Amino acid sequence: MKNLWNDADAEAMVTAYAAKGVERELALRVYTTRLLGGEPRLVLHGGGNTSCKTKVTDLVGDEWQVLCVKGSGWDMAVIEPQGLPAVKLAPLLKARALEALSDEDMVALQRANLIDPSSPNPSVETLLHAFLPHKFVDHTHSTAILAIVDQGEDSEELSRKVFGAKMGFVPYIKPGFDLAKAAADIYDADPSVEGLILDKHGIFTFGDDARQAYDRMIYYVTVAEEYVAKHGKNPLAPVKLTATPVVPGDIAPMLRGAVAVAKGEGRFDRMVSDFRTSDKILEFVNSAALADYAAAGVSTPDLSIRIKTGPMVLPAPDGARLGDYKAEISKAIAEYAAEYADYFKANDALDDVKRTMLDPMPRLSLVPGLGMFGHGRTLKDAKIASDVGEMWMEAVRGAAAIGTFRPLAKSDLFPLEYWSLEQAKLAANKPKPLTGQIVLVTGGAGAIGAATAKVFAREGAHVVVVDLDAAKAAEAAKQAGNNSIGVGGDITKPADVRAAFDAAVAAYGGVDIVVSNAGAAWEGAIADIDDALLRKSFELNFFAHQSVAQNAVRIFRQQGTGGVLLFNASKQAVNPGAKFGAYGLPKAATLFLSRQYALEYGAEGIRSNAVNADRIRSGLLTDAMIASRSTARGLSEKDYMSGNLLGQEVTAEDVAQAFLHQALAERTTADVTTVDGGNIAAALR
Repeated sequence: MKNLWNDADAEAMVTAYAAKGVERELALRVYTTRLLGGEPRLVLHGGGNTSCKTKVTDLVGDEWQVLCVKGSGWDMAVIEPQGLPAVKLAPLLKARALEALSDEDMVALQRANLIDPSSPNPSVETLLHAFLPHKFVDHTHSTAILAIVDQGEDSEELSRKVFGAKMGFVPYIKPGFDLAKAAADIYDADPSVEGLILDKHGIFTFGDDARQAYDRMIYYVTVAEEYVAKHGKNPLAPVKLTATPVVPGDIAPMLRGAVAVAKGEGRFDRMVSDFRTSDKILEFVNSAALADYAAAGVSTPDLSIRIKTGPMVLPAPDGARLGDYKAEISKAIAEYAAEYADYFKANDALDDVKRTMLDPMPRLSLVPGLGMFGHGRTLKDAKIASDVGEMWMEAVRGAAAIGTFRPLAKSDLFPLEYWSLEQAKLAANKPKPLTGQIVLVTGGAGAIGAATAKVFAREGAHVVVVDLDAAKAAEAAKQAGNNSIGVGGDITKPADVRAAFDAAVAAYGGVDIVVSNAGAAWEGAIADIDDALLRKSFELNFFAHQSVAQNAVRIFRQQGTGGVLLFNASKQAVNPGAKFGAYGLPKAATLFLSRQYALEYGAEGIRSNAVNADRIRSGLLTDAMIASRSTARGLSEKDYMSGNLLGQEVTAEDVAQAFLHQALAERTTADVTTVDGGNIAAALR
């Protein structure tokens, strides 16, 4: 592993933080923490921790010896000084004399001694950092180290063979007070060691300054890497796959629907999927021992928070039998969920602690011939699962290359996955109404489309913004936020519509809500209008809606979790205006279309609704058109735009809110919601 320490970069960070009142030692602690955190083979997404012992002065001028240790929730790759909260050291050291200390009391002790009470909770391994006497302490879950310790009963013997006398060895103990005491005792027995190898867990190194601790970490990880490279044999014997090849999009919606958590009465907590593949991933998922590796569990117990007790393995999909694959997915997931439930029941029964079982769905699916899917309630969570999956594969490959991959038993994972503090954190994390849902909006860069994208993203959805102008679609997606994407395409072309849905499947695994919004208006008396122009209007204002809806239903059916179709029908569908027949006629057909879908697909949990809006500043009702029509009627622009029963202008945001309401109204279908401020002529009976 490359040592990334750079004197110039280190001093630049010291200088930059000095200007903010951060002292040198803490600045260098931040510098090396980021170096460690930026390497996924060492730590991932909040894993690992670092510390330094220093002095600080509190608000009343008292000086304290403190431990600055990584705080809960901080990612080492991007940590700031406030991510290393200062805890008074003396009370922590005093705790070593205790016979026992519960996790809750340990956290209370640490929080009670924070210099800044608003700081995040210090790491669960704070006491271990405190009990070691060194000024700087580093901890990672290196995949190379895990290859050495994820062995059978000979992991200690192998560790001593690989690292020699300069590294202590700590048998597995759940992180917390007991581990801290045991590790400190092992160090005290031989203070010459430069670090500690934790069985089934990871590595600690320490030093008198930030560079020494960091250098030792890189050195001993490299020792492990070199041992595996020199003594290892490729453990991934391939199996011969005879199935007709498929692409990820062929199975992604089926898998995404199958891992959704049923909440009863047509309700689901949906997942987002992140697909990964590469030569290394394919070599792994195509190996004969894949099922055995997955069944063995996670490479380090920390991963149980991300991918539960381990990944799920699916059979290789066959393009010639795709119609049968949904049932195979369902069978595999049912088996995984049943095993997880048994795991929970067996371990939960060992004490009287009251726990709530987490959902039993896998967070990582391995597919021979294809790759892997990470699953999560958000795209971020799904990508984290995939990242973890790649590092799990690397650790497994290394361990199996030099012996037998034998990580911590699943019964020992349970106390971490169901750690009381982690349970409290999960309970406090309330999802938004549309968390886990994917929304596709056509005409997404226009006023109504962009407002709709923002509203849905704000409520937790990931949005696919589709527009004729790809650059504007991308900008609207950026403005919507929440990892939304923009897709360019002409929705009057069926191939472009299919490509937009394919993009949604590629990015997130499927689609749940479709807002068919794109449209354009052409003026002219109906008896005089050019036939080609009328047909053009029907292509955009009716047939494109049908094409979008057909693709949506195709995905909805693959997922098997229902879905929502929302159409922008317009006031013209109900209350035609003079010289707007070319627009109103196809819009009337689209209104009927929305009801036809409600009628024919309600039994499959697919709802279909429409919004009847009027006088919205947009690409249809431009500033020039507003000026023209208000002048023709002898009104000011303000009076024209607020010419309704409420006397108020209706905005794109109001229309977006109507679409949101329809999306959330789980028992509403075949509805038409009027958003026009009050126009009796356009009101439905």
